[in-house]
Amino acid sequence: MYFEPPSSVCPLTPPSPKLKKYEGKNPNEKPIVLVWFWPENVKFDFQDCKTLFNIDSCHLTDDRDLYSRAREVLIFHRAINDNLSNLPSSPRTKFQRWIWFNMDSPTNTRKIKGIEGLFNLTLSYRKDADIHVHWKLGTRKKADRDFVLPKKERSVCWIVEGSELLNKSDDKYNYYRELVKHIKVDIFDSSSDELLKGENYFQTISSCKFYLSFEDSIHKDYITEKFNGPLGVGTVPIVLGPPRMNYEDFAPGNSFIHVNDFPDAATLAEFLQKLDGDNEAYMRYFDWRQFFTPRRHLTEQHKFAHAICQACHHVAIHREYRAVTDVYKWFFV
Repeated sequence: MYFEPPSSVCPLTPPSPKLKKYEGKNPNEKPIVLVWFWPENVKFDFQDCKTLFNIDSCHLTDDRDLYSRAREVLIFHRAINDNLSNLPSSPRTKFQRWIWFNMDSPTNTRKIKGIEGLFNLTLSYRKDADIHVHWKLGTRKKADRDFVLPKKERSVCWIVEGSELLNKSDDKYNYYRELVKHIKVDIFDSSSDELLKGENYFQTISSCKFYLSFEDSIHKDYITEKFNGPLGVGTVPIVLGPPRMNYEDFAPGNSFIHVNDFPDAATLAEFLQKLDGDNEAYMRYFDWRQFFTPRRHLTEQHKFAHAICQACHHVAIHREYRAVTDVYKWFFV
């Protein structure tokens, strides 16, 4: 495939969907994976893949001079210019693969005309992506009944930008406004840099019995760190997002409370108040920890490291050449 930034945007001819085996000069050498854009300009040391995830199966680089040698080019969707002018302008090598990297939901993903057939692999939160990125629970070889609940200082908490609580009318804000009429919710303003950075972020969540894990938009598999954070630190997430059964694809059904389990916010508030006063019933929300171990997600400069390292791991194992005929038909469903 040859790609040249067009003077006027038009759809490009997609590569052939025929699968081919990789025919590099030395199939045993580590593939070069070129990170074309740093997501949100957040950089990390590529050696962290080995340190944090024990992944050392590719050569990660952001050196664009290695483009012609790179077997994979990782392209962050949100960084692409509308006129495609900042995409590679040199011809794609015969067995090179471009990876579409997008962790946003369809609601928050802008359509860029002309990229529909450019990519060979998808890197996304979606379970049916080629490279699925999610913080999975680990399984224990034997039951562990020694879980110790962190000290709880608050009942219900939420980390959110304070200025948006009164102005925005998304589902999560509307639900909060109804809920707060019946139960106290401690709000932590996400614009506070020091309070909610790094370890302080997890300490804040762990100090609460319940946490509002409300997603920005509701889509299949769109379950983010807002859910993973409470699970990782011993707090019960109250989720607003895709249906309960979709959450249960990622975590035990007795590890969270879904707003859809209640007819309205008032009934949920009543349930939470009763649960707050019944320690035995509350602790049953942590029975799953006998068999599974959660892992806290990474924050700040490492927040995209998990996805990029997973891409490195995937391409070293799966070497066939393939194409995504139309990335939008797959993603916007």
